[in-house]
Order: sequence, then C-alpha cells, then structure tokens
Amino acid sequence: MAEREHEPDPGVGRVPASARGLVAGRVVAAFLGFSALVTEVATLLAQHRFHGGNFFSYFTVEANTLAVISLVVSAFATATRSTRRGLDLYRGAVTLYMTTTILVFIVLLSGYSSSELTAVPWDNTVLHYVMPIIVIIDWLVAPPARAVAYRSALVWLAVPLAYLVYSLIRGHSVHWYPYPFVNPSQHGYLGVAVTSAVIAVILAALIWVIANTPRLPLPRST
Repeated sequence: MAEREHEPDPGVGRVPASARGLVAGRVVAAFLGFSALVTEVATLLAQHRFHGGNFFSYFTVEANTLAVISLVVSAFATATRSTRRGLDLYRGAVTLYMTTTILVFIVLLSGYSSSELTAVPWDNTVLHYVMPIIVIIDWLVAPPARAVAYRSALVWLAVPLAYLVYSLIRGHSVHWYPYPFVNPSQHGYLGVAVTSAVIAVILAALIWVIANTPRLPLPRST
C-alpha cells in the first residue's frame, strides 16, 4: 500500500488571530495619525497659513510622524512574524516621545486653546491624546522580543536634546519658537535651561519606566 503523502499542518506559517488583530489595530492607528497630520497641512494651506519650517518644527508633529512610521513598520513585522532588535529600540524611543507629547501638553500647554495649537480641533485631540495613548498601549501589549537595557535606552534622549538645540538656534534666526517654554524672550535662557533640565530628568525616569515596566503580552493562540 502506497504511503500517504504528508499534508502540511494548516496552522504552520499562519499569523495567530491575536496578532492579526494587532496588525489591523496598528494599521488603523497609523491611518488615524496620518490623517490628522494631513488634515492639519491641508487646512493650513487652505487658510494660507502653512509654513513648512514652522509646522515641522513642532515636537508633536515630529513625534506623531515617527509614531505613524513605527506603527506601519511594526504591523508589517508582526504580519511577517519577523523580529528586529532595531525595531524594538525604535518603538521604545517613539513610546518615550509620545509620552512626552501628552505629558508636556497636559502640564505646560493645556491652558492654551486648541485653535492656538492646531488648525482643526479634532486634530488636537488625536495628536496630543489619542495617538500617545495608542502608542503606549501598543508598547504594553506587544513587548519587545528582549528587554531593553536602561543604558542602551538612554540614547533615546538624543532626539529631545537635538530638538532643543535646533529650536533655540532656529528660533534665534527666524524669531519664532514652537513652544513658549523654549522661548528665551519670554523666560530668558536661564528659564529655558531650568525647564529643559527638569524635563530631561523626567525623561530619564520615563526611559527607566518604559524599559522596565511589566508589560501585558498578547495571549498565545492555541
């Protein structure tokens, strides 16, 4: 009697249902963030108020752009069941920057009307609240393949530091600053330095939390 041909296990190579949900969620979230950014640009252009240099000098815009990229790349990595150490570090950095976005907005910018910060009110909610929360949850439910060492994660501070230097140099040149707390004409360079030092300490603590907080892994598919 001829041997029966070996039939491949239908489960091999398939992405678990929980992972498919994660992929879909990331794609939807990326589209939401991208839509908010595009809506801002389109609205400012329609109002003849768009200035590319100023728009892309907002940390909120930069952080959300990085978040959209992170969500898209992470969705692809999950769909293809691939892991990259570089992606883990990138996701951690984006989590820090988006956490910074929501905290700075609540503590230092919540007193300003949404029209002063964004051209469209719903964009303000998406970019300053919804997207940061989504990125934080994504980090919690989909932990990196290996824990991120705190000393390695400290490199995430390079972007906020570079942003501060860039904002001060560009602001001095064009006489425009993205945020009041980095404007020396309002608080003096000493005031900016003190505020920046406090933020740096908080960011260093956040890095430790992001790298070490117990996370909530997705349930395994049976």
